[in-house]
Formats: sequence, structure tokens, C-alpha cells
Amino acid sequence: MPALALVLLLLPTLAAVPSYQWPVLPPQVLRRFDPPPEPWLAGHRGVDLGATAGAPVRAAGGGVVVYTGTLAGRGVISIQHAGGLRTTYEPVTATVRAGDVVAAGDPIGSVEPGHPGCPQTTCLHWGLRRGEVYLDPLALLGLGRVRLLPLNR
Repeated sequence: MPALALVLLLLPTLAAVPSYQWPVLPPQVLRRFDPPPEPWLAGHRGVDLGATAGAPVRAAGGGVVVYTGTLAGRGVISIQHAGGLRTTYEPVTATVRAGDVVAAGDPIGSVEPGHPGCPQTTCLHWGLRRGEVYLDPLALLGLGRVRLLPLNR
């Protein structure tokens, strides 16, 4: 009975979770989130989505654009969302600027070719962070892998 009560208490908060959507269509996951075992090690801190050069990129969720610019030679867009979440998109040509407010599905730029490690010529690297912790962006769509962590972390 207590477990049932806990589920019932969580239902109202789940209804308030903002909706998220794919940043490029049609959705094609080419490379999944594969975080390193330690933060300083190499890993894949996002997902690569298949796309064509020039394809529109849309905000996965509503928020405020906090960065548009070039990092490591690639165009990057970062959007701050409710709950301390931040999504990133690269390589892109931005059509938004820092400070712009966007809704889920709003166009924010277009995909550029040349993402390193992408198994095809063009793909969008889509990332998600809460603070300094990288998360699986597919979790925003209810598609992320569940990972159990030790209690002593």
C-alpha cells in the first residue's frame, strides 16, 4: 500500500513535466549516449541523429537560448530549460541568438556536415546536461536507457 501511495503522489508532478520532441526529423539514432565511467575519461556525452546537410534543427523543448557560437570549429547552440536542464546541438548554423525565448519545435538553425565520430557524412549531436552532469537526451522522450548507480555515489 505505501508503494501505491508513492505512485499516486508522483502522478501530479509527472503531468507538469514539459514536453520534449526530436530536434531533427525523421528521427534516426546513429550513435547512442555512452558516458565514460569517470568524468575525465573519453565517452560519448550525447546522441548522434542522422540528418542531411541544411536540415532544420528545432528546439527539443521550450527555454532560453544561452549560447550560439563556434566551439572547437563547430557551430553550437545551447538552450536552458526548466529544472536546470540544458540541451546542446552541434554542428549547426544558428538562426537564433543568446537571449531568445524558444518553444518546443521552434526552428533554431540548420545541420552542418562534419561531426567527428558520426557514422555518416552528416548528423546532429544532441546533448543534455543538468549542471555539470551529462544525461541521455533520449530520456527527454522517454527512450533513455535506465542505469542503476551505487548508493554510495
